[in-house]
Amino acid sequence: MFGGESVARLVPRTLRGRLTTIAMLVVAVVLVVGGAFVLSTVPDNLYGVVHSRVELAVRRTAAEAKTGQLPSELRPQARIHFLRVTTPDGRLVASTPASITDAQDAGMTTFRPDDKGTIATVQRTLRIGAEPEVRYLVKGMTVHTSSGPLIVYASSSLSDVDRALAWLDAFVFVGAPLALAIVGGITWTVVGSALRPVERISAELAEITGRDLSRRVPVPQTSDEISTLARVTNHTLDRLERSAETQRRFVADASHELRSPVAALRTQLEVAGAYPDETDWKLTGMRALAVADHLTAVIDELLLLARLDAGADAHRERVDLRRAVEEQARAREGARVPLFLRLCPTAEVFGSPLQLDRLLTNLLDNAVRHAATRVDVAMSTADGLVTMTVTDDGDGIAPEDRERVFERFTRLESARTKDSGGSGLGLALSREIVAAHGGSIVVADHWPGARFVVVLPLRRDD
Repeated sequence: MFGGESVARLVPRTLRGRLTTIAMLVVAVVLVVGGAFVLSTVPDNLYGVVHSRVELAVRRTAAEAKTGQLPSELRPQARIHFLRVTTPDGRLVASTPASITDAQDAGMTTFRPDDKGTIATVQRTLRIGAEPEVRYLVKGMTVHTSSGPLIVYASSSLSDVDRALAWLDAFVFVGAPLALAIVGGITWTVVGSALRPVERISAELAEITGRDLSRRVPVPQTSDEISTLARVTNHTLDRLERSAETQRRFVADASHELRSPVAALRTQLEVAGAYPDETDWKLTGMRALAVADHLTAVIDELLLLARLDAGADAHRERVDLRRAVEEQARAREGARVPLFLRLCPTAEVFGSPLQLDRLLTNLLDNAVRHAATRVDVAMSTADGLVTMTVTDDGDGIAPEDRERVFERFTRLESARTKDSGGSGLGLALSREIVAAHGGSIVVADHWPGARFVVVLPLRRDD
């Protein structure tokens, strides 16, 4: 437990710090692995090159001595500082042009290789004049010739190798930490610059309140994920603003819609109470009951809309729309206008019986309320969909109002003059129900009157 808490405390809390830490850890691992590999292979390779070069010079000179083709002055070879051939007692037989003093030369040839033809190797450190001390790799080999044994010496400076290894150590032990610090600084700066728009977005969002949703976050002039986040955030704020405005308008309209019948009911009761002897109490009771029924219908529709807005799941089962339409038609026998049905044999959907019944009730009540002489209901199925049309021959709906009629508490002027029972919620509730069942509802072109077209998916066997 405590170990996990300690690790959590070591991890930076900010995204900028975490990304910088991760980048530095990755670079550190690469540098450590690379440095270890270089330090374990490069020195041996450099020393191996020098060893091979000196050994080749020794063997080549020994071969010349063995065949009797050894000149008194040996040819200088690349990166070989001296070649020297002596007798076992130290007498000089051949050498390269002098580049080192005799004393120093003699210091390199103080060792004696064995007589078995193997190459002996030593290192010598010499100073030439005022120059710094230089390390030399010296190899010697005894070769048997017709005139007797000879010893071949060759030497090459290790200064280039030492210089290369010094630079290598400086790179590994100084350059690597410096590179790590540079990577950390660059990552910190770049991530900070990339996240600066996010900080501005966060600051703007922190100042946005429910009372003022008109403000928007700044969108960076880039085409990266942050600009996409800013645009999506602004789109979300647009939807929230529209939703809040709709909610405020809905509350205001609901308050008005409920206040009017309550005020009417209160007025009737106050008048009846003021003049009890002149009041027809039976008629007053019937009017009060009608107002109460209207209030109950409005409240029921408001509750159903609230449940649909909240996404509450309703009980669903197999529903035969044809049978439901026939039951609605039988309940309206003797209505103000007749209903004419033209239905398909069956139209089963999977949905909420209560919600679908409310959908049919709202559409048919609306059609009967606005029809002049008749209401036609047609139903057909095709391509896994059932299409139902409800048509009346009333005044109709203007094209510019065909979407507005589905807004809550919307009642057209033509309907206000003759519509006494509507609350302005029926069609809005109908669209919400259809949408909850995966369908659509629109107002189609028709004259005379209005035609509502409902499309719902048929029930599938699975």
